[in-house]
Amino acid sequence: MSDGGITVLDGNTLRSLHVSLPEDTLTLTGAQVLDFAESKSSQSLLGISLPPHLKSSALRRMNIDGVDDDTSFQRTELSREQASRKLGDYLSAIADELKDDPLVVSILDGNALRMFLEDEDDFAMIAENLFTDLDTEDKGKIGKSEIRNAVVHMGVEMGVPPLEEFPLLNDILKKHGVEEEGELGQSQFAELLQPIIQELADALAKKHVAVIHKIKIVNGSEIRKVLADEKKLNDAIAKALQGKHKNDQKSTEIIRDFLEKNGKELGLPPSEANEAVILLYDAVFTDIDSGRDASIEEDDFRKLLREILEKFAEQLEANPVYCDLDG
Repeated sequence: MSDGGITVLDGNTLRSLHVSLPEDTLTLTGAQVLDFAESKSSQSLLGISLPPHLKSSALRRMNIDGVDDDTSFQRTELSREQASRKLGDYLSAIADELKDDPLVVSILDGNALRMFLEDEDDFAMIAENLFTDLDTEDKGKIGKSEIRNAVVHMGVEMGVPPLEEFPLLNDILKKHGVEEEGELGQSQFAELLQPIIQELADALAKKHVAVIHKIKIVNGSEIRKVLADEKKLNDAIAKALQGKHKNDQKSTEIIRDFLEKNGKELGLPPSEANEAVILLYDAVFTDIDSGRDASIEEDDFRKLLREILEKFAEQLEANPVYCDLDG
């Protein structure tokens, strides 16, 4: 896959993964099992390092919750049979967690950067825009060290990996003297930027980098957990009923207002996230009988809220919503 595209990791590749412990293994500690599973998972998931929240959530699915449980399990010595079982459990737990909360990943391989370099007009425009952004005092000059900020500013969208995920970029920048003193005009800036980008593109071609985007995919899985948890569902219903007792709006209007304010706690995307969320709400509430008014009994109100949440879950399962976590 080339720069600019994204891949959604939803655990499917892990489900088809057949992993066995090394033949000469007789016993393993829990820590060794986890390390082995995470290494195999990473290989299957485009080489990404599993995020800490994913690992901890997967462990909770195995009833290993908290520092004490984790430490105790890691120190436990397991027979080959026990280790194999825990290995399978952990891989399944990671896959299940990814199904509920997929990761959005880009593979940076230098292609996008090469495209910019091959089009002189594109590169000139990018260099000009970067220079203008960095020339905050409008002097027509910037410090040579600002080249680092320029490259970082290009970001994953333009094919540049974060410095912390591709340390070689630091070496490339140092090689081209970006830490030296001095100032650059716009043309000098472009002349220095070009070989840096070229070398970065070449480096990425040899060693691709997988970058996890700060994007949350809302696919209805959290709503289904709420629907299956009577306490959470009853708490939500009780909170929504407070609105029913306060005004004479239609029940659907009361519930929509409640969900727009509190839906995130129930697994819905934030109502202000993007246009897709507005369309989602419209689709769900258009599909519900809008004739139901505030005079319906509480039992019917409960059924209506459950029905609406089920509609949201169905819609999101069919058409997940992508939410920018930086937004």
